Amino acid sequence: MEINELKPIFEGKRCAILGFGREGRVWLSLLQRLSCCAEIAVADMKPQDIPGVTGIYGEDYLDRAKGFDLLLQSPGVIIKDKLTPEEKAKILTQTELLLRLRPCRIIGITGTKGKSTTSTLTYHFLKACGKNAMLIGNIGVPPLERIEEMTPYTVAVCEMSCHQLEFVHHSPEVAVLLNIFPEHLDHYVSLEAYADAKRNIYRYQQPGDTSILNIDLIPEDICTDPGFRKAKLVTLGCERPAMVFSENGAIFLQDREIKPEQLHTGLRGKHNVYNIAAALAAAMAVGADTDKCLEALPEFRGLEHRLEYVATINGVEYINDSICTIPEAAIAAVNAFPDGADCVILGGMERNIPYDKLADFLNTGAVENVILLPDSGYRIGDMLTNPAVNRVRVGDLAEAVRTAASLAKRRVILCPAAASYGFYKNFEERGRHFKQLVLAMK
Repeated sequence: MEINELKPIFEGKRCAILGFGREGRVWLSLLQRLSCCAEIAVADMKPQDIPGVTGIYGEDYLDRAKGFDLLLQSPGVIIKDKLTPEEKAKILTQTELLLRLRPCRIIGITGTKGKSTTSTLTYHFLKACGKNAMLIGNIGVPPLERIEEMTPYTVAVCEMSCHQLEFVHHSPEVAVLLNIFPEHLDHYVSLEAYADAKRNIYRYQQPGDTSILNIDLIPEDICTDPGFRKAKLVTLGCERPAMVFSENGAIFLQDREIKPEQLHTGLRGKHNVYNIAAALAAAMAVGADTDKCLEALPEFRGLEHRLEYVATINGVEYINDSICTIPEAAIAAVNAFPDGADCVILGGMERNIPYDKLADFLNTGAVENVILLPDSGYRIGDMLTNPAVNRVRVGDLAEAVRTAASLAKRRVILCPAAASYGFYKNFEERGRHFKQLVLAMK
């Protein structure tokens, strides 16, 4: 796509870029190259040294920027109820612009958990089938960063976070919704508002588009949503067609059974069987060959910080699942191993999400040793009532690893069920620190 095709959108407009992270930098580069705006402003909490633009910096940057014609939002900027509906109507995101223009075929993938694995695996399948594919979005490449490479023959696999979907009014050709669990409640006024952002991935689809839903892990009313009157609906689940899982882990893909022995993969756990099925369905929706996808599956090794094997030390296996930021993911991490784990490390930033399911699971005695990090880990510990469960409060991750090494006999899993913020920059930094601590014991 030629960049000049964007000019009518920005011509003569006063544009304020909200947030100057990676997406903000892409916004600025595009606007400067277009050279058609009446004014370009960068609004951010931290002062920036950017010549030739209006600087709006400090804690009140959002309030001072809302008078501009267009508010070019980055995913990390929390809006909540800080703007009126009229002011929110000025928001334009890179995801919205990509979906509005549709310069290529777009597979959008979202979900509270599993979207990075499913997006990367879908891309892996498409490349194995010889498709001209690219992987963009929440995976680390801003949606518009590669727009000039997009042609009608390109398939863009775009991982879409709730923040990227919150203000869109268009949907992708293929929409994948993996699951919805309580998450990011510090960014939204309610769980309903969070779920509503996720729904935008299919809400505006057109005739001929495809929606792929894991109906076991999303609200029941979604499948009856009027948004599906236009799109072809493909459902994933344990019982209902068109794509279902049998109890033995086989995937029934339309009229074809893919047996467990055909799923040669290092991905662990039932949740990853869902992810594989979703990736297959998404790839097939744009013409991928199923057999070629299955042949390529063994080459996919999974992503860092997702049930990642770190080392075996003194007979104990250490697993890094730092991406685990919700209780459902912690349960899935333990259940991903046939013999479970005898030690888990839980806790992180307190976001007041419900931990009842996780506490109920741990109170069964499924894990012998539970190591609890501040702040949310302490709350989880207070919910554990089974005297057979050994609860240990620690002050930081280094103490957690030392304690785990002294207690575990089989397997330790870092599955925090909490965000890392306040203690680490992100879950990646937390996962890397865990690996460093473990490897230092060798």
